[in-house]
Amino acid sequence: MTSMLDLDKFSATKLNSDPFEFMVLPNFLKADALVNISRDFPAIKQAGSFPADKLNCGPAFLELLRQLEGDEFRHAVEQKFKLDLTGRPTMITVRGHTDDTDGRIHTDSKTKIITMLIYFNETWHESAGRLRLLRSGEDLDDFVAEVEPSIGTLLAFKRSDNSWHGHKPYIGERKALQLNWVLDEQVKRREQKRHGVSAFFKKLFGNKEYKG
Repeated sequence: MTSMLDLDKFSATKLNSDPFEFMVLPNFLKADALVNISRDFPAIKQAGSFPADKLNCGPAFLELLRQLEGDEFRHAVEQKFKLDLTGRPTMITVRGHTDDTDGRIHTDSKTKIITMLIYFNETWHESAGRLRLLRSGEDLDDFVAEVEPSIGTLLAFKRSDNSWHGHKPYIGERKALQLNWVLDEQVKRREQKRHGVSAFFKKLFGNKEYKG
């Protein structure tokens, strides 16, 4: 299978270090693969993060997941962030919508090593919903970068105690995939269970009755 990932662009993209290690790469997904990947993006009607293996993903999207979790991409990530991810499990969740509870400032949990977001929105004209990488946990307007969630764009960062990020609340469709390398299998099982329970109740009750 031909690679869907532009690993040459990934390797050539600058890794920023202020105020934490991050990179932003538009067009990370190759143009000739985007049509099929977008077509096979799972249908998600609720806000929240859903484990990828609990969703009805089409074949091209499943192939994307396989490549993201493969050794070739892991090696590229290790070289970029100068770390060893050998034996570190991966975890993938998918979003189709956000609501007014999403986007609050946070750093990600200490159990995560690397966070990657890939966006799947054809166009984005809204000022809300653009992820901001922040200098502190206090001010959403004190940002060093703002990422438009347009299709094929990748954001990757190394989790730290100051890896603050968030976005202005946006209610509506906002498609994204999140890939994490985490500390161990226990973390992965716990997080998958948490996301699975949240997803179950959101499907059952909808966002208005259940916020997770």
